[in-house]
Amino acid sequence: MDFKRILLFSGHYGSGKTNIAVSLAHELKKTRDRVTIADVDIVNPYFRTSDSRADLEAAGIRLICSSFAGSNVDLPALPAEIYSVTDDPTQTALIDVGGDDRGALALGRLRDQILAEDNYEMFFVINRFRPLTKTPELTIEVMQEIEAAAQMRFTSVINNSNLGVETTAKDVLGSMAYAQEVCHLAQLPLKMTAVDESLYEQLKGRIDNLFPLHLQSKIR
Repeated sequence: MDFKRILLFSGHYGSGKTNIAVSLAHELKKTRDRVTIADVDIVNPYFRTSDSRADLEAAGIRLICSSFAGSNVDLPALPAEIYSVTDDPTQTALIDVGGDDRGALALGRLRDQILAEDNYEMFFVINRFRPLTKTPELTIEVMQEIEAAAQMRFTSVINNSNLGVETTAKDVLGSMAYAQEVCHLAQLPLKMTAVDESLYEQLKGRIDNLFPLHLQSKIR
């Protein structure tokens, strides 16, 4: 799969966008010299990507997060270095956008520069098993709310339908019709389907553009 320079991940709370961003950052680092992962979630600063800080730093992946990440301090502030994402075009940047429309509001600080460069992808991460995205129609409502808040359009969909540690290959296969219908209603392509790495071999060759995830100990 090919990816552009700036990759934005958004979706309903609990969709798994953080795990996808972290796993993809590691994958891209295999072929790209400079990879950065950042969070612009100022609504919920309990930064789950920081749970992988040691692994990211060991891999040479730069991490940008609020100084309050992992604390119980709730302040709506972004670190100043977040602007390097748009100022420095020599890096690949993965941005974990806050869940739902409230979190997407923070993207406005980078939106104009991202649109001007026009070398980005904005992924709508979906999970059929989350309460507010059980049907394609409900999922599209969430998508439209995020787009309105971010004032940006999604470019593709990532299917991450799972039930946590209880997920089976059958669950993932059963989510594909849902994912395809979401794509049809949104008029967007399905970029990939993400699965826990333990299920990857069972599903390899049965689902196009399958992407294995190394799950974090904490999941947002």
